[in-house]
Amino acid sequence: MKTKTKFVCNNCGYESLKWLGKCPSCSNWSTFEEQTEIPQGKYETKVKPISVRSVPLKLTEISETEGERIATGSAELDRVLGGGVVRGSMVLVGGDPGIGKSTLLLQICENLGGEHSILYVSGEESAQQIKMRASRLGVKSDCLRLLAETNLDTVIYHANELKPAVMIVDSIQTMYRDEVASAPGSVAQVREATHFLMRLAKENNIAIFIVGHVTKEGSIAGPRVLEHMVDCVLYFEGERQQSYRILRTVKNRFGSTNEIGVFEMKDSGLKEVPNPSAMMLSGRPADASGSAIVCTLEGSRPMLAEIQALSAPTSFAIARRMATGVDYNRATMLVAILEKKLGYSMQSQDVYINVVGGLRLTETASDLAVITAVASNVKNFVIDGKTLILGEVGLTGEIRSVSFAQKRITEAKKLGFERCIVPKGNAAEAMEVKGIEIIPVHTVAETIKVIKENAK
Repeated sequence: MKTKTKFVCNNCGYESLKWLGKCPSCSNWSTFEEQTEIPQGKYETKVKPISVRSVPLKLTEISETEGERIATGSAELDRVLGGGVVRGSMVLVGGDPGIGKSTLLLQICENLGGEHSILYVSGEESAQQIKMRASRLGVKSDCLRLLAETNLDTVIYHANELKPAVMIVDSIQTMYRDEVASAPGSVAQVREATHFLMRLAKENNIAIFIVGHVTKEGSIAGPRVLEHMVDCVLYFEGERQQSYRILRTVKNRFGSTNEIGVFEMKDSGLKEVPNPSAMMLSGRPADASGSAIVCTLEGSRPMLAEIQALSAPTSFAIARRMATGVDYNRATMLVAILEKKLGYSMQSQDVYINVVGGLRLTETASDLAVITAVASNVKNFVIDGKTLILGEVGLTGEIRSVSFAQKRITEAKKLGFERCIVPKGNAAEAMEVKGIEIIPVHTVAETIKVIKENAK
């Protein structure tokens, strides 16, 4: 039978009949590799269905599987998954090297091992190396079986024999099948391995966690179809130099998206942080200008975050603007509003904005806190440490309302905040929270005046 060759982009999966230096789809250079394609015969048998149970059913005849969840033993991970991992689902865990993906999954084995059988497949470490790490983390479950293997056919054979409740594959980029004529980690191998693991999960009702490497841009390495095939995609975020890690969900077929779980990396492994607001505000300076507190929503969880700003006279013709944790373009816009509407001379000032703790604020409810933090440092006045600031800032300097104001203010009240500056559009909702002073504002200038009046 005649074989054909094609060239496939390792980054996005674009196929071409000839080698190309630059991919027309993702615009990356030198990402094409040659693969051999064996066409199927004309009279080959048709593909069999996944299972004999694959028959059309009425919607009313299908029983709900919402209750068929396995609690992982980690409250933070269960929150991200929507209440636990669903049987027969595939969960993709991605993150930078050394961020703690394997540590988290190995600790899950200890929590699940008392009631459920687990198969841990490692393509990067030997069984002895995993044993050493498990001893350091205190993992001693008798229901945990280790398999150091990269051949996917062998992995599926053992999974069919053991029928585990939970299976962990670390990592998907190391798995390969002999029938695919390409190197492990290539687009074809990753796509094929994910497809066979998905069939394994659905046929045997096995919850499968797969670890995925990320590219330098922070996205999952391999074809984009990998994220489309799985049921849940989790990203492990954080700096290796910092102790705190954030587990964020960007896709979940069985629960809410944009939920986060917060962990702290210690010598004994990852520890849950049940109150991330207190953690983010720990070590906050007292009576220092350029610091403002905002409450952001990560899914259904309110979190208090500290925004710091620093301004200094520039030595260049064009002033610098740097933002960490907030959108750079939006931060530049807020500085321009400060100059236009309040008359601050910002063109001769370098401005640096940072969100403490490594958080990324993507919602506009933090606009007012950013702009007041910058104004506080420029004019050297202190924002009261017991004041929460909420609001979206428009280009004309007006303060627009935010969503879930009552939930944000309630979180601030729990941590001892005494007053909250909110948009006038949220005043009625905010007044329902008793025990905290609500100050409604309409413009940025009015906000700065109120802050100065309440400053110590």
